[in-house]
Amino acid sequence: MSTKDYADDLSATVHYALATTRAVAVCPFHSEVTIGVGDDAAESHAFERAKRMVRSDGTNWETQDLREEIARQLSVAADGECPRCAQH
Repeated sequence: MSTKDYADDLSATVHYALATTRAVAVCPFHSEVTIGVGDDAAESHAFERAKRMVRSDGTNWETQDLREEIARQLSVAADGECPRCAQH
């Protein structure tokens, strides 16, 4: 999938940036569970990557919008391990 496929969706753009910089991971057994890795450098790298992604109209996302969406996605991510896997 190319970045053009989701560059116009803020949530998808941020998820792509977080996942490709390994700031978050998806549980290999529960694909609906996103796990926060807790790596500040990876999170900063994700912000920089998302900031440089260009939407189909040639513009970039606003810095504040990116910060808020990154914070939101990290706040709902599981902390360090998949809670569903931990139950077993």
